[in-house]
Amino acid sequence: MDSVNNGRPSNGGASGNGNNGYQGRRPQAQQGQQTEAEHRINNRIRVPKVRLVGDNIENPGVYSTADALRLADEMELDLVEISPTADPPVCKIVDYQKFLYQQKKKQKEIKAKQVKTVVKEIRFGPQTDDHDYDFKLKHAQKFIEEGSKVKAYVFFRGRSILFKEQGEILLLRFANDLEEVARVEQMPQLEGKRMIMFLAPKSKKN
Repeated sequence: MDSVNNGRPSNGGASGNGNNGYQGRRPQAQQGQQTEAEHRINNRIRVPKVRLVGDNIENPGVYSTADALRLADEMELDLVEISPTADPPVCKIVDYQKFLYQQKKKQKEIKAKQVKTVVKEIRFGPQTDDHDYDFKLKHAQKFIEEGSKVKAYVFFRGRSILFKEQGEILLLRFANDLEEVARVEQMPQLEGKRMIMFLAPKSKKN
C-alpha cells in the first residue's frame, strides 16, 4: 500500500525483497520527497557491504548494508552512497534533502569563484615608433582596467633578432608606464622569435 520514494519502506510495508535484508522505518522529514537520480540511497543500495564515513559515525569502517541501514534508521537519517565506484562503496548517514541542498550550494559557490581570465595580446616590433607605442599603451591600459591580462611581445623578423636587447628595453618601459594599474606577472623572456612579457591587473585595495 505504501509507496516510498526514497527507497526505504516504512514499518507498515511488507517484508522487503531487497538484497540487504533490513527494512527500517523511514524518517518523517523525508516523507513525500522524490529521490534524486544522482545518488543511490537507503534500500536502493544493493551491495552487501558499504564503508561508512562521516563525523556522526562513532566507528567509521566497513559495515554490512543491513547494519548501515539499521544505524541510519536509528538516527532517523538516510544512508547515502557518495562514492559508488569504491570497493566497497562509500556511504554517509545524512539528511538527504539537506545533503542535496548543501551540494548545490557548494557548486554555486565554486562557479561564482571561477572567473574566466581573458588574455589580450599587444604586439610590437623592435623598432616601434613613439606614436605606435602610445597607441598600444592606451589599449593595454584599457584591457587591464577591464580586468584582462596582457601578453605583450616583441616579434623579431629575420635579422632583427640582433636587436633583442632593444626589445627587452621596450617591454620594460611598457611595464613601467603601466605600473599604476598593472603588475608584471612574467618578466620579458625570449621564446623563439618573440620576447614575451605578461602583465596582470593590480589587486584593488578597499
